Parts: sequence; structure tokens; C-alpha cells
Amino acid sequence: MSEAPHPAHERAADRELVTSRVIAAPRPRVYEAFADPALLARWWGPAGFTSTFESFDLRAGGAWRFVMHGPDGADYPNESVFVEVLPGQRVVFNHLSSPAFEMSITFSDHGPRTAVGWRQRFASADECRRIAAIAVPANEQNLDRLAALLRETA
Repeated sequence: MSEAPHPAHERAADRELVTSRVIAAPRPRVYEAFADPALLARWWGPAGFTSTFESFDLRAGGAWRFVMHGPDGADYPNESVFVEVLPGQRVVFNHLSSPAFEMSITFSDHGPRTAVGWRQRFASADECRRIAAIAVPANEQNLDRLAALLRETA
């Protein structure tokens, strides 16, 4: 995502939504749940949503296109491009569909468990505030679904 000029009073943190969770699974398994599109499609999205992946090319410059299907039957096309992929450590992508944002997901050891960090950066604080009411609970639901999938597949 290209950086647009920001008002002097606007801090970077004002443009970010941050979520973290310690997942009861080792880092390789948690990362694989993201890196394997068959697993990712099982948990990506808020509660009640399903996803159909069209492409998932997990490498810098690779495309990720999918449609999230809402519980009300509405479809939400999503297009992203991966910016950085450090297997087992960090994935950064630019979500090109509206709302546009940069997402950074980190994976780090927390004893036998894994800390997952989730940071969305928007172009402006206003855009971040506008999206927060939907995105904050949806991000928590995503991580709930990830944790549930890893319990099921343990």
C-alpha cells in the first residue's frame, strides 16, 4: 500500500487495528493453517462466513483472490497481493479490495504455544475508525476459528 501524506496530528497507531492471540499449538502447525489454502479456507473470515479461493500464491508478489460468502448469501470479492513472506514467522499482504489496508501477521513461539500478531494498517485514521466497528470483532472471530480448527486437527 503506498503511503499517502497524513495530517501532522495523525499517528501511525491511529491508522492501525491490532489483535493478538496465543494459540494452543506449535508455530509450524499454526503457520501451516495459514500457508495451506485448504486449511485457510476453513477458518478465514468472520463467524458464519465461508470462502472460495480462486488463487493463493504465497510468495512476495503473489496474488490471493477469493470470495467470502456471508451468512445472508451476499458475496464479498477480495483481492490481495503478498508483499513479504517469511515462512513460519511473518506474512504481509496488501488488501486491494475495499476497504484497502496492509495486513501483517506474525507467528512467534510462546512456549509450546504460538503467539499470533495481527496488524491492519489503513491509509488514514478516519478510514481505520470507520472500519473498526466491523473489523475488530471480525478479527477476533477469525482467530477464534483458527484456534478451533487447530483443536479439531490436533
